[in-house]
Amino acid sequence: FVSGTGVSACSMCATIPCLTTAHRGQYRCKVFNLYHEAWSDVATVSIGPSSIVEASWVEVDRGLATDKVALLIGNMNYHYHRQLCAPIADVHELTNLLRQLDFKVVSLLDLNHQEMCSAVTEFLMLLDKGVYGLLYFAGHGYENYGNSFMMPIDAPASFTSEHCLCVQNILTRMQEKETGLNVFLLDMCRRRNPFDDIIVQPGLLKVTANIVFGYATCVDAEAYEVAQQEREVANGIFISFLKRRVCEDEKVTAMLDRVAEDMGRCVITRGRQALELRSNLSERRSLTDQIQTAECSASYSARNLQWAVAHVLPPSHSLQFDCGVRVQLGFAAEFSNVMVIYTRILEKPNEITSCSAQLTDFPEDVDVDLKKSNQETLLEAGSLLLFPEDLPSPEAPSLYTRVRCLQRLKRELTFTVCLHYTYSNMDDEVQENQLVTVGKPLVSKLNLHEPRPSPSSSGSSSVSLDSFDVPECSFFARESASLESAFYCAPTERASSSHSGSLASSRTANEPEETDCPDLFDTPRPLVASKSLPHGQVNGTNHKFSDTDNFHSC
Repeated sequence: FVSGTGVSACSMCATIPCLTTAHRGQYRCKVFNLYHEAWSDVATVSIGPSSIVEASWVEVDRGLATDKVALLIGNMNYHYHRQLCAPIADVHELTNLLRQLDFKVVSLLDLNHQEMCSAVTEFLMLLDKGVYGLLYFAGHGYENYGNSFMMPIDAPASFTSEHCLCVQNILTRMQEKETGLNVFLLDMCRRRNPFDDIIVQPGLLKVTANIVFGYATCVDAEAYEVAQQEREVANGIFISFLKRRVCEDEKVTAMLDRVAEDMGRCVITRGRQALELRSNLSERRSLTDQIQTAECSASYSARNLQWAVAHVLPPSHSLQFDCGVRVQLGFAAEFSNVMVIYTRILEKPNEITSCSAQLTDFPEDVDVDLKKSNQETLLEAGSLLLFPEDLPSPEAPSLYTRVRCLQRLKRELTFTVCLHYTYSNMDDEVQENQLVTVGKPLVSKLNLHEPRPSPSSSGSSSVSLDSFDVPECSFFARESASLESAFYCAPTERASSSHSGSLASSRTANEPEETDCPDLFDTPRPLVASKSLPHGQVNGTNHKFSDTDNFHSC
């Protein structure tokens, strides 16, 4: 106990034998060990004639988070730069691992500039005092003058900071939320951009001692990925090693140090690509820290509702056709902006020998590959990470259609269910159609395609985060009233992305895989580097490399 009156005691109880009015004032309690210390809030002691001395202490547990929120972005299909392969597996893997650690995860693929700005805005809306915030980005990027820039898929060939998002600006906005921990995992290249000579000056950072940057490669270094075969999903270098450590109950910096050591022992990365850690974290903060909700239950519930808005799947539909056939329409989430729709025949009259229900006439806003729609397997439909056992009644024959880029949906999702059937006494096929509207599923409710209001506060002097600062009123508030009834509708017919064919499904939480890095590869593959700014990805699950591998540099 320490006070401003000079009274101190190194024990569980401070005793003042001869109490006088000189001992009134403010007292604090310090809890410490060899590694760090923590102070309680101030307790004021008032002493007067014949008064009873009372002091109350506010318990402060600095090892707990008020909540944990993560935004994961994986950009692959670039318009003017080399397309990437690994981000889809990396985002999916990290999504499932972070959900095991009670993170609220928003996972998004292939965002353009406006969508990335809006996604960051909504991410910031989920942050508050004491919340752990984690941002992971896999895609093309670069670093100029100490600032890191994430490239959206619509970045032009000669891109500058104006076309990208500055990570340090995002950190500035996170600090305004008084977050308990700020973690950035940047799985991208850090070479200098020759097209950009502007020195961006982000907003002034606060001294918060809770910032962690984990870079997949070093300053001014390229990052690579392995050429993958068609229909092959593999993690990149960073996630291949991170996934074995991220669930460990260690200080974040200690955990990333172990990841760096693992990468350093791998032949393919030694001398070419190395994890770099930058941090000013002073307390023992871990991604496994528990969430303390006792004193912030109202704000915690509000964040639950806000997060749930972006993860509402349509309820299962049962369609009755005039011919007597009944069709089930089901939905499963692969990512926050990718959904799989499946159709199943539930009932059909005996006189109908064959029938199938196919989906067509999707709006132009979303991305549906017509060649891969209405397929008999999820793999043929382009879904490499979902499996039939993740869906209700997996043994039932189904047709699958994958709908991507839901963040661009401007209106309710409407499509046509075409029933094709044949009677036993007829050779010609008969067709019946039903128009179905399922609302705005998953992240489409957030309207990420729309610009966000600009704040009055200033950001950086060059590239500012003003265009995606947190507005006073988010879409979350407008939707919270209608969400409570929709979110729990027909839960048995929805498949959560947290159980959608996870690459980590064979492992349980806090049981990291301990395979030595040289042995986690099986088949030699060439490394390829992007012609512009390559991405830090190499298969880390089923390939084996040696110094004789074909290694292409830029």
